[in-house]
Amino acid sequence: MALSTKITNGQDRSNLIPFSSRLREGRALAQDVWSIFNVANLPEDCINLGQGYMNFPPPKWVTDAADTALRSVAPNHYSHPRGRIRLREAIKKFYDPLFGRNLDVESQILVTSGANEGQYSVFTAFLEQGDEVIMFEPFFDQYLPSVTFNGGKPVYVPLHPPKAAEGKTTSNDWTIDFDELRRTITPRAKMIIVNTPHNPVGKVFTRAELEGIAAVAEEFNLLVMSDEVYDCLVFDEKEHIRIATLPGMWDRTVTVGSAGKAFAATGWRVGWLIGPPSIIQPTLAATTRIVFCTNSPLQEAAAAGLEQARERKFFETQREEYAARRAILTDAFDRLGMKYTLPEGSYFVLLDISNVQFPDDYPFPQSVLGRGRDFRACWFIALEVGVSSIPVSEFYCEEHANIGEAYGRFAFCKDEGTLRKAAERLQGLKKYLK
Repeated sequence: MALSTKITNGQDRSNLIPFSSRLREGRALAQDVWSIFNVANLPEDCINLGQGYMNFPPPKWVTDAADTALRSVAPNHYSHPRGRIRLREAIKKFYDPLFGRNLDVESQILVTSGANEGQYSVFTAFLEQGDEVIMFEPFFDQYLPSVTFNGGKPVYVPLHPPKAAEGKTTSNDWTIDFDELRRTITPRAKMIIVNTPHNPVGKVFTRAELEGIAAVAEEFNLLVMSDEVYDCLVFDEKEHIRIATLPGMWDRTVTVGSAGKAFAATGWRVGWLIGPPSIIQPTLAATTRIVFCTNSPLQEAAAAGLEQARERKFFETQREEYAARRAILTDAFDRLGMKYTLPEGSYFVLLDISNVQFPDDYPFPQSVLGRGRDFRACWFIALEVGVSSIPVSEFYCEEHANIGEAYGRFAFCKDEGTLRKAAERLQGLKKYLK
Protein backbone atom coordinates (compact mmCIF):
# COMPACT_ATOMS: atom_id res chain seq x y z
CA MET A 1 0.00 0.00 0.00
CA ALA A 2 1.47 3.36 -1.06
CA LEU A 3 2.38 5.74 1.75
CA SER A 4 1.24 9.36 1.63
CA THR A 5 3.89 11.72 0.31
CA LYS A 6 2.70 14.43 2.69
CA ILE A 7 2.29 12.83 6.12
CA THR A 8 4.15 9.68 7.22
CA ASN A 9 4.27 8.62 10.89
CA GLY A 10 3.17 12.08 11.90
CA GLN A 11 5.96 13.82 9.94
CA ASP A 12 5.18 16.39 7.26
CA ARG A 13 7.23 15.27 4.27
CA SER A 14 5.97 17.80 1.74
CA ASN A 15 9.09 20.00 1.93
CA LEU A 16 11.92 17.77 3.10
CA ILE A 17 14.61 19.43 1.02
CA PRO A 18 14.91 23.21 1.30
CA PHE A 19 15.19 25.03 -1.99
CA SER A 20 17.89 27.57 -2.75
CA SER A 21 17.58 30.96 -1.11
CA ARG A 22 18.20 32.60 -4.49
CA LEU A 23 14.62 31.71 -5.44
CA ARG A 24 13.41 34.16 -2.81
CA GLU A 25 15.10 36.97 -4.70
CA GLY A 26 13.98 38.49 -7.95
CA ARG A 27 10.28 37.60 -7.51
CA ALA A 28 11.04 34.08 -8.73
CA LEU A 29 8.49 32.47 -6.41
CA ALA A 30 5.83 35.16 -6.75
CA GLN A 31 2.86 34.57 -9.01
CA ASP A 32 3.91 36.57 -12.03
CA VAL A 33 1.81 38.69 -14.31
CA TRP A 34 1.95 36.11 -17.11
CA SER A 35 0.28 33.42 -15.03
CA ILE A 36 -2.33 35.84 -13.70
CA PHE A 37 -3.29 37.16 -17.13
CA ASN A 38 -3.00 33.76 -18.78
CA VAL A 39 -5.64 32.75 -21.29
CA ALA A 40 -6.65 29.93 -18.93
CA ASN A 41 -7.75 32.50 -16.34
CA LEU A 42 -9.65 34.77 -18.73
CA PRO A 43 -12.90 34.32 -20.67
CA GLU A 44 -12.51 31.96 -23.60
CA ASP A 45 -13.32 34.66 -26.16
CA CYS A 46 -11.04 37.31 -24.61
CA ILE A 47 -8.67 38.76 -27.23
CA ASN A 48 -5.09 38.45 -25.96
CA LEU A 49 -3.19 41.69 -26.53
CA GLY A 50 -1.24 41.12 -23.34
CA GLN A 51 1.47 38.64 -24.19
CA GLY A 52 3.95 39.58 -26.87
CA TYR A 53 3.72 36.61 -29.18
CA MET A 54 2.33 36.59 -32.69
CA ASN A 55 -0.85 34.86 -33.82
CA PHE A 56 0.50 34.47 -37.37
CA PRO A 57 3.21 32.14 -38.68
CA PRO A 58 6.81 32.88 -39.66
CA PRO A 59 7.46 33.50 -43.37
CA LYS A 60 7.00 30.34 -45.42
CA TRP A 61 10.51 30.49 -46.84
CA VAL A 62 11.86 30.38 -43.28
CA THR A 63 9.64 27.49 -42.19
CA ASP A 64 10.53 25.68 -45.43
CA ALA A 65 14.17 25.95 -44.40
CA ALA A 66 13.28 24.43 -41.01
CA ASP A 67 11.51 21.57 -42.76
CA THR A 68 14.53 20.97 -45.00
CA ALA A 69 16.82 20.90 -41.97
CA LEU A 70 14.56 18.42 -40.16
CA ARG A 71 14.73 16.12 -43.17
CA SER A 72 18.53 16.23 -43.20
CA VAL A 73 20.92 14.34 -40.94
CA ALA A 74 23.49 16.74 -39.50
CA PRO A 75 21.02 19.43 -38.31
CA ASN A 76 19.24 16.86 -36.14
CA HIS A 77 22.31 16.40 -33.95
CA TYR A 78 24.42 18.50 -31.61
CA SER A 79 25.71 21.81 -32.89
CA HIS A 80 28.90 23.49 -31.76
CA PRO A 81 28.25 25.48 -28.57
CA ARG A 82 29.21 28.63 -30.50
CA GLY A 83 26.32 27.95 -32.88
CA ARG A 84 26.09 26.38 -36.31
CA ILE A 85 28.62 27.87 -38.66
CA ARG A 86 25.98 28.66 -41.29
CA LEU A 87 24.06 30.82 -38.81
CA ARG A 88 27.18 32.52 -37.50
CA GLU A 89 28.21 33.37 -41.05
CA ALA A 90 24.70 34.66 -41.81
CA ILE A 91 24.82 36.85 -38.69
CA LYS A 92 28.22 38.16 -39.76
CA LYS A 93 27.06 39.00 -43.29
CA PHE A 94 23.90 40.70 -42.03
CA TYR A 95 25.46 42.65 -39.16
CA ASP A 96 28.91 43.55 -40.54
CA PRO A 97 27.61 46.72 -42.23
CA LEU A 98 25.40 47.59 -39.25
CA PHE A 99 28.35 47.50 -36.85
CA GLY A 100 30.89 48.79 -39.36
CA ARG A 101 33.09 45.80 -38.53
CA ASN A 102 34.46 42.62 -40.02
CA LEU A 103 33.00 40.34 -37.36
CA ASP A 104 34.90 37.15 -36.50
CA VAL A 105 32.54 34.16 -36.48
CA GLU A 106 34.84 32.28 -34.09
CA SER A 107 35.30 34.87 -31.37
CA GLN A 108 32.77 37.70 -31.75
CA ILE A 109 29.46 35.90 -32.42
CA LEU A 110 27.71 33.43 -30.13
CA VAL A 111 24.39 31.68 -30.86
CA THR A 112 22.21 31.17 -27.78
CA SER A 113 18.94 29.44 -26.88
CA GLY A 114 16.93 32.61 -27.26
CA ALA A 115 17.93 36.09 -26.21
CA ASN A 116 17.00 35.30 -22.58
CA GLU A 117 19.50 32.47 -22.28
CA GLY A 118 22.17 34.61 -23.90
CA GLN A 119 21.62 37.35 -21.35
CA TYR A 120 21.55 34.84 -18.50
CA SER A 121 24.88 33.42 -19.67
CA VAL A 122 26.44 36.89 -19.68
CA PHE A 123 25.31 37.39 -16.08
CA THR A 124 26.72 33.98 -15.15
CA ALA A 125 30.02 34.79 -16.81
CA PHE A 126 30.56 38.23 -15.29
CA LEU A 127 28.68 38.74 -12.01
CA GLU A 128 30.24 38.18 -8.61
CA GLN A 129 28.09 38.06 -5.48
CA GLY A 130 26.85 41.56 -4.72
CA ASP A 131 27.80 43.11 -8.07
CA GLU A 132 25.27 45.76 -9.07
CA VAL A 133 23.41 45.80 -12.36
CA ILE A 134 21.73 49.04 -13.41
CA MET A 135 18.46 48.68 -15.31
CA PHE A 136 16.09 51.32 -16.62
CA GLU A 137 12.46 51.04 -15.56
CA PRO A 138 10.12 49.80 -16.79
CA PHE A 139 12.32 46.76 -17.43
CA PHE A 140 11.76 43.46 -19.20
CA ASP A 141 10.80 41.26 -16.27
CA GLN A 142 13.25 38.43 -17.02
CA TYR A 143 16.20 40.72 -16.24
CA LEU A 144 15.43 40.71 -12.52
CA PRO A 145 15.62 36.96 -11.70
CA SER A 146 18.44 36.46 -14.18
CA VAL A 147 20.48 39.03 -12.28
CA THR A 148 19.62 37.80 -8.78
CA PHE A 149 20.07 34.09 -9.63
CA ASN A 150 23.65 34.96 -10.52
CA GLY A 151 24.35 36.85 -7.32
CA GLY A 152 23.78 40.31 -8.74
CA LYS A 153 21.95 43.18 -7.12
CA PRO A 154 19.54 45.16 -9.33
CA VAL A 155 19.71 48.94 -9.21
CA TYR A 156 16.75 50.77 -10.71
CA VAL A 157 16.68 54.01 -12.69
CA PRO A 158 13.23 55.00 -13.98
CA LEU A 159 12.55 56.44 -17.38
CA HIS A 160 10.38 59.47 -16.66
CA PRO A 161 7.07 59.64 -18.53
CA PRO A 162 5.77 62.94 -19.87
CA LYS A 163 4.14 64.99 -17.11
CA ALA A 164 0.45 65.82 -17.48
CA ALA A 165 0.95 65.89 -21.21
CA GLU A 166 -1.44 67.74 -23.42
CA GLY A 167 -2.03 66.17 -26.80
CA LYS A 168 -0.24 63.12 -28.11
CA THR A 169 3.05 61.83 -26.78
CA THR A 170 5.61 59.42 -28.16
CA SER A 171 8.03 57.03 -26.57
CA ASN A 172 10.73 59.67 -27.08
CA ASP A 173 9.00 61.72 -24.37
CA TRP A 174 10.09 59.16 -21.77
CA THR A 175 13.42 60.56 -20.58
CA ILE A 176 16.53 59.69 -18.58
CA ASP A 177 17.63 61.87 -15.66
CA PHE A 178 21.40 61.49 -15.99
CA ASP A 179 22.04 63.06 -12.58
CA GLU A 180 19.75 60.41 -11.11
CA LEU A 181 21.63 57.72 -13.03
CA ARG A 182 24.98 58.89 -11.69
CA ARG A 183 23.67 58.98 -8.12
CA THR A 184 22.84 55.26 -8.29
CA ILE A 185 26.38 54.20 -9.14
CA THR A 186 28.49 52.74 -6.33
CA PRO A 187 31.89 50.99 -6.31
CA ARG A 188 29.97 47.68 -6.72
CA ALA A 189 28.41 48.70 -10.05
CA LYS A 190 29.41 46.16 -12.73
CA MET A 191 26.87 46.33 -15.58
CA ILE A 192 24.20 48.48 -17.15
CA ILE A 193 21.37 47.13 -19.34
CA VAL A 194 20.19 49.22 -22.29
CA ASN A 195 17.05 48.01 -24.07
CA THR A 196 16.50 49.77 -27.38
CA PRO A 197 13.97 49.62 -28.94
CA HIS A 198 12.45 49.35 -25.50
CA ASN A 199 9.95 46.89 -24.06
CA PRO A 200 7.39 48.03 -22.92
CA VAL A 201 7.72 51.77 -23.68
CA GLY A 202 8.73 51.43 -27.34
CA LYS A 203 11.46 54.02 -26.84
CA VAL A 204 14.28 54.16 -29.39
CA PHE A 205 17.15 55.70 -27.50
CA THR A 206 18.63 58.77 -29.21
CA ARG A 207 22.28 59.23 -30.06
CA ALA A 208 22.58 61.85 -27.33
CA GLU A 209 21.07 59.49 -24.74
CA LEU A 210 23.33 56.62 -25.77
CA GLU A 211 26.36 58.91 -25.71
CA GLY A 212 25.40 59.92 -22.17
CA ILE A 213 25.13 56.26 -21.13
CA ALA A 214 28.42 55.51 -22.87
CA ALA A 215 30.16 58.28 -20.95
CA VAL A 216 28.88 56.85 -17.66
CA ALA A 217 29.94 53.32 -18.66
CA GLU A 218 33.41 54.52 -19.58
CA GLU A 219 33.84 56.60 -16.42
CA PHE A 220 32.78 53.78 -14.10
CA ASN A 221 34.09 50.85 -16.17
CA LEU A 222 30.71 49.20 -16.69
CA LEU A 223 29.91 46.28 -18.97
CA VAL A 224 27.02 47.30 -21.24
CA MET A 225 24.39 44.75 -22.22
CA SER A 226 22.51 46.20 -25.18
CA ASP A 227 19.24 44.30 -25.64
CA GLU A 228 18.31 45.04 -29.26
CA VAL A 229 15.88 42.21 -30.00
CA TYR A 230 13.42 44.67 -31.58
CA ASP A 231 16.04 46.25 -33.86
CA CYS A 232 14.00 45.32 -36.95
CA LEU A 233 10.91 47.17 -35.68
CA VAL A 234 11.67 50.90 -35.72
CA PHE A 235 9.02 53.28 -37.08
CA ASP A 236 8.52 56.85 -38.29
CA GLU A 237 12.00 57.18 -39.84
CA LYS A 238 13.52 56.88 -36.38
CA GLU A 239 17.18 55.85 -36.42
CA HIS A 240 18.20 52.78 -34.42
CA ILE A 241 21.69 53.43 -33.10
CA ARG A 242 23.79 50.60 -31.71
CA ILE A 243 25.67 51.71 -28.62
CA ALA A 244 28.49 49.30 -29.54
CA THR A 245 29.25 51.51 -32.56
CA LEU A 246 29.91 54.62 -30.48
CA PRO A 247 33.55 55.58 -29.88
CA GLY A 248 35.20 53.34 -27.27
CA MET A 249 32.10 51.22 -26.68
CA TRP A 250 32.82 48.05 -28.69
CA ASP A 251 35.24 46.76 -26.06
CA ARG A 252 32.69 46.89 -23.23
CA THR A 253 29.41 46.08 -25.01
CA VAL A 254 27.57 42.85 -25.79
CA THR A 255 24.64 43.21 -28.20
CA VAL A 256 21.69 40.82 -27.96
CA GLY A 257 19.63 39.72 -30.99
CA SER A 258 16.67 37.40 -31.57
CA ALA A 259 15.46 35.27 -34.47
CA GLY A 260 12.13 34.91 -32.67
CA LYS A 261 11.39 38.63 -32.82
CA ALA A 262 12.89 39.01 -36.30
CA PHE A 263 10.93 36.21 -37.98
CA ALA A 264 7.75 35.85 -35.86
CA ALA A 265 9.05 32.63 -34.32
CA THR A 266 9.25 33.31 -30.60
CA GLY A 267 8.94 29.63 -29.72
CA TRP A 268 12.05 28.69 -31.66
CA ARG A 269 14.33 30.08 -28.93
CA VAL A 270 17.21 31.10 -31.18
CA GLY A 271 19.15 34.24 -30.33
CA TRP A 272 22.68 35.59 -30.60
CA LEU A 273 25.27 37.75 -28.94
CA ILE A 274 27.74 40.03 -30.73
CA GLY A 275 30.72 41.50 -28.93
CA PRO A 276 34.47 41.44 -28.37
CA PRO A 277 36.26 38.17 -27.52
CA SER A 278 36.76 39.41 -23.95
CA ILE A 279 32.98 39.17 -23.45
CA ILE A 280 32.02 36.40 -25.87
CA GLN A 281 34.61 33.84 -24.73
CA PRO A 282 33.66 33.84 -21.00
CA THR A 283 30.00 33.79 -22.02
CA LEU A 284 30.67 30.78 -24.25
CA ALA A 285 32.08 28.98 -21.22
CA ALA A 286 28.86 29.73 -19.32
CA THR A 287 26.36 28.84 -22.05
CA THR A 288 28.20 25.60 -22.81
CA ARG A 289 27.51 24.45 -19.23
CA ILE A 290 23.95 25.80 -19.16
CA VAL A 291 22.52 24.38 -22.42
CA PHE A 292 25.60 23.09 -24.32
CA CYS A 293 24.08 24.01 -27.67
CA THR A 294 21.01 25.55 -29.27
CA ASN A 295 18.28 23.84 -31.32
CA SER A 296 20.12 22.73 -34.47
CA PRO A 297 17.45 22.61 -37.22
CA LEU A 298 15.98 25.96 -36.23
CA GLN A 299 19.44 27.52 -36.36
CA GLU A 300 19.48 26.49 -40.01
CA ALA A 301 16.09 28.14 -40.53
CA ALA A 302 17.22 31.34 -38.80
CA ALA A 303 20.29 31.35 -41.04
CA ALA A 304 18.09 31.09 -44.12
CA GLY A 305 16.04 33.99 -42.81
CA LEU A 306 19.04 36.29 -42.45
CA GLU A 307 20.58 35.11 -45.74
CA GLN A 308 17.48 36.06 -47.73
CA ALA A 309 16.07 38.98 -45.73
CA ARG A 310 17.75 41.80 -47.67
CA GLU A 311 17.06 40.37 -51.12
CA ARG A 312 13.40 39.87 -50.21
CA LYS A 313 13.20 43.28 -48.47
CA PHE A 314 11.64 41.32 -45.67
CA PHE A 315 12.30 43.70 -42.79
CA GLU A 316 11.13 46.74 -44.77
CA THR A 317 7.86 44.98 -45.59
CA GLN A 318 7.46 43.67 -42.05
CA ARG A 319 7.99 47.15 -40.63
CA GLU A 320 5.24 48.55 -42.86
CA GLU A 321 2.90 45.76 -41.78
CA TYR A 322 3.58 46.45 -38.11
CA ALA A 323 3.08 50.18 -38.62
CA ALA A 324 -0.38 49.39 -40.04
CA ARG A 325 -1.13 47.18 -37.04
CA ARG A 326 0.00 49.92 -34.68
CA ALA A 327 -2.34 52.37 -36.39
CA ILE A 328 -5.37 50.11 -35.88
CA LEU A 329 -4.75 50.09 -32.14
CA THR A 330 -3.87 53.75 -31.72
CA ASP A 331 -6.86 54.81 -33.84
CA ALA A 332 -9.07 52.89 -31.41
CA PHE A 333 -7.54 54.78 -28.48
CA ASP A 334 -7.97 58.07 -30.34
CA ARG A 335 -11.66 57.33 -30.85
CA LEU A 336 -11.96 56.80 -27.11
CA GLY A 337 -10.10 60.02 -26.36
CA MET A 338 -7.62 58.11 -24.19
CA LYS A 339 -3.98 59.07 -23.77
CA TYR A 340 -1.26 56.69 -24.86
CA THR A 341 2.42 56.61 -25.72
CA LEU A 342 2.97 56.20 -29.45
CA PRO A 343 5.84 53.68 -29.70
CA GLU A 344 8.67 54.46 -32.11
CA GLY A 345 9.90 50.88 -31.84
CA SER A 346 8.92 47.35 -30.71
CA TYR A 347 5.27 46.21 -30.84
CA PHE A 348 3.67 47.54 -27.66
CA VAL A 349 1.50 50.56 -26.87
CA LEU A 350 1.26 51.92 -23.34
CA LEU A 351 -2.28 53.11 -22.69
CA ASP A 352 -3.02 55.47 -19.80
CA ILE A 353 -5.67 53.55 -17.85
CA SER A 354 -5.70 55.82 -14.82
CA ASN A 355 -9.16 57.14 -15.73
CA VAL A 356 -10.78 53.71 -16.14
CA GLN A 357 -13.36 53.41 -13.37
CA PHE A 358 -14.52 50.13 -11.84
CA PRO A 359 -16.76 49.38 -8.84
CA ASP A 360 -15.10 49.13 -5.45
CA ASP A 361 -16.90 45.83 -4.87
CA TYR A 362 -16.00 44.29 -8.24
CA PRO A 363 -15.22 40.55 -7.74
CA PHE A 364 -11.49 40.64 -8.43
CA PRO A 365 -9.52 37.41 -7.86
CA GLN A 366 -7.05 37.32 -4.98
CA SER A 367 -4.17 37.32 -7.47
CA VAL A 368 -4.80 40.96 -8.42
CA LEU A 369 -5.86 42.26 -5.01
CA GLY A 370 -3.02 43.86 -3.13
CA ARG A 371 -1.20 44.62 -6.39
CA GLY A 372 -1.12 47.96 -8.18
CA ARG A 373 -4.32 49.62 -9.38
CA ASP A 374 -3.29 48.76 -12.93
CA PHE A 375 -3.70 45.04 -12.14
CA ARG A 376 -7.34 45.64 -11.24
CA ALA A 377 -7.93 47.96 -14.21
CA CYS A 378 -6.43 45.50 -16.69
CA TRP A 379 -8.43 42.63 -15.19
CA PHE A 380 -11.61 44.70 -15.37
CA ILE A 381 -10.96 45.59 -19.03
CA ALA A 382 -10.29 41.95 -19.90
CA LEU A 383 -13.53 40.70 -18.32
CA GLU A 384 -15.87 43.56 -19.17
CA VAL A 385 -14.55 44.54 -22.61
CA GLY A 386 -12.95 41.28 -23.70
CA VAL A 387 -9.42 42.48 -24.48
CA SER A 388 -6.48 41.55 -22.25
CA SER A 389 -3.39 43.63 -21.58
CA ILE A 390 -0.51 43.61 -19.11
CA PRO A 391 -0.29 45.94 -16.07
CA VAL A 392 2.93 47.91 -16.33
CA SER A 393 3.71 48.16 -12.60
CA GLU A 394 4.99 44.57 -12.97
CA PHE A 395 8.02 46.05 -14.74
CA TYR A 396 9.03 48.26 -11.80
CA CYS A 397 10.55 47.84 -8.37
CA GLU A 398 8.17 48.42 -5.46
CA GLU A 399 9.57 51.90 -4.82
CA HIS A 400 8.73 53.09 -8.33
CA ALA A 401 5.65 50.94 -9.03
CA ASN A 402 3.37 53.97 -8.78
CA ILE A 403 4.79 55.21 -12.09
CA GLY A 404 3.69 52.06 -13.88
CA GLU A 405 0.25 51.92 -12.25
CA ALA A 406 -1.05 54.44 -14.75
CA TYR A 407 -0.50 52.16 -17.75
CA GLY A 408 -1.57 48.97 -19.45
CA ARG A 409 0.61 47.39 -22.15
CA PHE A 410 -1.21 46.37 -25.34
CA ALA A 411 0.64 44.28 -27.95
CA PHE A 412 -0.01 44.78 -31.66
CA CYS A 413 1.94 41.72 -32.85
CA LYS A 414 -1.34 40.20 -34.03
CA ASP A 415 -3.01 39.91 -37.42
CA GLU A 416 -5.06 42.87 -38.59
CA GLY A 417 -8.36 41.01 -38.25
CA THR A 418 -7.71 40.32 -34.57
CA LEU A 419 -6.63 43.91 -33.97
CA ARG A 420 -9.73 45.32 -35.70
CA LYS A 421 -11.96 43.11 -33.58
CA ALA A 422 -10.10 44.24 -30.44
CA ALA A 423 -10.40 47.87 -31.54
CA GLU A 424 -14.18 47.58 -31.76
CA ARG A 425 -14.42 45.86 -28.40
CA LEU A 426 -12.28 48.55 -26.81
CA GLN A 427 -14.91 51.15 -27.69
CA GLY A 428 -16.87 49.55 -24.87
CA LEU A 429 -14.46 51.25 -22.48
CA LYS A 430 -16.10 54.61 -23.11
CA LYS A 431 -18.79 54.08 -20.47
CA TYR A 432 -16.13 53.33 -17.84
CA LEU A 433 -14.03 56.48 -18.40
CA LYS A 434 -14.32 59.36 -15.99
